[in-house]
Amino acid sequence: MPTDTTTKQVQDYKDSLIKKAEHLIIQGFPEKIVELNELLATPMFSERNFNEVHQDLNIPTPDPVLVNNHAERSDDGGDGDQPAAKRPRVEDHFVPGTKVMCLPTGTVPCNEPLCEMIKIVKPIIRKLVEDSNLLKMWISFLIPKIEDGNNFGVSVQEDTLAEIQAVESEAAAFFDQISRYFLSRAKVVSKVAKYPHIEDYRRAVIELDEKEYLSLWLVVCEVRNRYSSLHDIVVKNLEKLKKPRSSNADSLY
Repeated sequence: MPTDTTTKQVQDYKDSLIKKAEHLIIQGFPEKIVELNELLATPMFSERNFNEVHQDLNIPTPDPVLVNNHAERSDDGGDGDQPAAKRPRVEDHFVPGTKVMCLPTGTVPCNEPLCEMIKIVKPIIRKLVEDSNLLKMWISFLIPKIEDGNNFGVSVQEDTLAEIQAVESEAAAFFDQISRYFLSRAKVVSKVAKYPHIEDYRRAVIELDEKEYLSLWLVVCEVRNRYSSLHDIVVKNLEKLKKPRSSNADSLY
């Protein structure tokens, strides 16, 4: 019957998922922890000077524009000996900024050193999300049916499941952090293009790049720590996770 075939396919999926999860815990997590420790020891992440992540914006500073706040006497209709007639006060001294139609030197590049780091960090984050999701489904399949009493092992499963879900949510938030960096940098760079004489905007771009470098280093550290904590909590409670309830014969004595 088609129903029997579908049921078998679902059961095969559950069995393969449980097998993958157990292999991930025993072998995958320790290998990943060692891999991330080695990555943090590379020159890209270890003891790197902030100057190495600075990059020129390719936005030149144009010559200053002189603004004349007084009208020419010839326009006032007066001569050199007579004071000019009073005119309505006009806020002609306000300069709203430079109209940016295009940049004469071309586009403003992204920060290449940080982009190279992001290319390495994003797959690491994605892998943590995938591994957390796999563990979450593994524990969900191991939770027994609801019964009265003898539920201490089930509470261990639920606590572990909550911890895994928190790690999964935190890992997903790391992606949002990277996208927000590019958006924030674009806004500050647009300010530099509009107000090229204000050095504070240029400095703000440098500070933002340095902050992102530190954030990327911290993300890799946090991912390693999350792998370590998940491995620790699962291994310590592996017996209760796989067999949350003791047999009836054991519970009699």
